[in-house]
Amino acid sequence: MTERYSRQILFSGIGKKGQEMLRSKHVLIIGAGALGAANAEMIVRAGVGRVTIVDRDYVDFSNLQRQNLYTEQDAIDRLPKAEAAQKRLTMINSDVVIDALTLDADPDFLERILSGGTVDLIIDGTDNFDIRFVINDAAQKHGIPWVYGACVASGGLSLLVIPGETPCLHCLMDAIPQAGATCDTAGIISPAVQMTASAQTAEVLKWLTGNRESLRGTIFSFDLWINQFSSVDAAKLKKPDCPSCGANPVYPFLSYEQSTKFAVLCGRDTVQIRPSNMKQRDLHLLSESVEKSAHITHKNAFLISFKNDPYTITAFKDGRVFIHGTSSVEESKKVYYQYFQ
Repeated sequence: MTERYSRQILFSGIGKKGQEMLRSKHVLIIGAGALGAANAEMIVRAGVGRVTIVDRDYVDFSNLQRQNLYTEQDAIDRLPKAEAAQKRLTMINSDVVIDALTLDADPDFLERILSGGTVDLIIDGTDNFDIRFVINDAAQKHGIPWVYGACVASGGLSLLVIPGETPCLHCLMDAIPQAGATCDTAGIISPAVQMTASAQTAEVLKWLTGNRESLRGTIFSFDLWINQFSSVDAAKLKKPDCPSCGANPVYPFLSYEQSTKFAVLCGRDTVQIRPSNMKQRDLHLLSESVEKSAHITHKNAFLISFKNDPYTITAFKDGRVFIHGTSSVEESKKVYYQYFQ
């Protein structure tokens, strides 16, 4: 094991003591897609002692262009991503304990796993703000740091959130975009994934080895295609009255009222989705976003419908969405988050 980590031990920021610290840590990764897979590989190769990977989806051929842990056979077998990741990561480093959980990381799950007191840090590998705000509230409640990450097209963004010290995601709602392009509407290139994951993992390694003075402390963003990089000091954005991390926190996103509601419509082979933040939708912007990757079938002042075979998606001006062609809530979630963050 000393030889395995010899080059990392030679690095002055980690050394032998830091390597021993990594071996004693437990990291929870929510989402095993592009960012989750890239982070997982780096921290497993680095020798973090225990890694728990949670994902509700299975491997698809469209994943293989950027999700580095998976193979064509995984896609053929429709292997759950958490299981496929565990299989590959165990081959990379059998010294690390890797737990694979194929399930939805909802508030109940996060409450259970975080209340155990064994998780040292959470990595965000998700693709939507619904679950990110749940992660944020759960992390604040249990005092566990987490690393936010997002990427689309040729750009990405990351931030380390430390409960009690830094602003949380809820504080930054006005500073971080919550809607717009997704990988399914704007595409994504692999370097954007690796760049974002590298920014996340660097903060993970600093935190787990006690190098707090080296933490970035900023919202880091970039666009590799147009060669733009920025790093914004986040400290002044912390809100004393934030309901998630302020003086009197209520953790609103852990409550049922603040969750996105999925309901099967009786006899219609359709699932209705009511976003947690119901507000008027800009149908023109949505149309511009989805027409690049989907066929719009209907559009008027009240709604827009478009095809994603075998499904039809109808988005209403009031914020609701219908997924036609399924009565499965799990299937509808996968389709919904392709277009709506």
